[in-house]
Amino acid sequence: MLYNGKIWIGSCENGTPVYLLPSMANRHGLIAGATGTGKTVSLKVLAEGFSDLGVPVFLSDIKSDLSGMVMDGTPTEAIDKRLGKCGVPKDVFKYTSYPTEYWDVYGEQGIPIRATVQDMGPLLMSRMLNLNETQSGVMNIAFRVAARENIPLEHLQDLKNLLIHVGENAKEYTLEYGNVSAASVGAIQRAVGVLEDQGGNVFFREPAIDINDWIQVDPASGRGKINILCADRLFNNPTMYSTFLLWMLTKLYDLLPERGDADKPIVVFFFDEAHLLFNNCSRSLMEKIEQVVRLVRSKGVGVYFITQSPADIPMTILGQLGNRIQHALRAYTPLDQKAVKVAAQTFRTNPSFDTEEAITTLKTGEALVSFLDEHGAPSVVERATILPPQSYMGAISQEIRRMVINASPMKDKYEDAEPADDPGTQEQPTPPAPPVPQVQEMDPQRFKLINGQWYYF
Repeated sequence: MLYNGKIWIGSCENGTPVYLLPSMANRHGLIAGATGTGKTVSLKVLAEGFSDLGVPVFLSDIKSDLSGMVMDGTPTEAIDKRLGKCGVPKDVFKYTSYPTEYWDVYGEQGIPIRATVQDMGPLLMSRMLNLNETQSGVMNIAFRVAARENIPLEHLQDLKNLLIHVGENAKEYTLEYGNVSAASVGAIQRAVGVLEDQGGNVFFREPAIDINDWIQVDPASGRGKINILCADRLFNNPTMYSTFLLWMLTKLYDLLPERGDADKPIVVFFFDEAHLLFNNCSRSLMEKIEQVVRLVRSKGVGVYFITQSPADIPMTILGQLGNRIQHALRAYTPLDQKAVKVAAQTFRTNPSFDTEEAITTLKTGEALVSFLDEHGAPSVVERATILPPQSYMGAISQEIRRMVINASPMKDKYEDAEPADDPGTQEQPTPPAPPVPQVQEMDPQRFKLINGQWYYF
């Protein structure tokens, strides 16, 4: 929700509003807190605010509870109570839907996202396949061979063929690039087979995603598109999930031009379950993550990590997250208490309360909040009640989801250009559209406004 050109996140106990400055939004941020303390609501309020500013957003939806942003919110007694606590007049707060695109790596719950093996690169490909250091070295050699000999790397089958070629000519490549053992090549081939079984063939296909399609503004309203990655199935493979999101962020970093600080970001990227990104992370990959997070802000990209505890984020990354929302943490064990202490130490002290104690006593919907001021300095931490979202809280039906997908201009561009199991097969015919109900039979109460269009149910 916007107020005087700033994103109104919540209000302190004395009614003072807490704002995020758009010009500081590309300095990244953190939303942390235990399960059930209100992280999802904070994420939605931020995403809605960015959209209202005309800034596109990309976020992952693991539990389908973010899909409702395409519909107007529903008034409830709890929302009215929270609005009153935050000092928001009812005539100022408007329930509204947001321009939304659904995306899905598997093409089941949204527009397919696709990439080529070449796009992924040897570093991220090695992580996705859970390769060790030696195997990652062979993967790097394979990519260098492909580049030198102009070998295409689009599908997983292309990668398998390349590995066979490298294995058969191991003696030659060992002399030029370093050791290529049959054992390492075989291990990589087995890992590729596992990835195929997990649906990798669906992702590694053409047409590859154009990042400009994530950076769109709704022409009718001027609001930024909210791109929702439907990740309920993808999250079943945590390594693939985290590697995929890192690939998306890296792609933005590689392709967007430098622009420096501006009045608002070009796009904001929310990384849910962010701790997965750093699990079993090699040194080279960690260095890559640190570089991307540090430099991507100058290209107008804001990155917001969502996780349970700030302790989940390496200090080299945590120190770059200037805008912070901390929900309650539990402190039952010494390890929990250490996490609370780490969280408290990341804030600028407020003499009005004990930060460490406050973190353990926050109620659901409350948070400790500190955003960067106009000079880029962190503000004194405040205890605030987070505003409710203006869009619908909860999941949408499959019928509504399919209507939104079918109405998307991205559908024809990306959906089923070629079957996943056979890249050379011709495009499948599009099923006929359902018949339109006769106007005289329509009940006006069954019309709903979704994504700026009227639908009949």
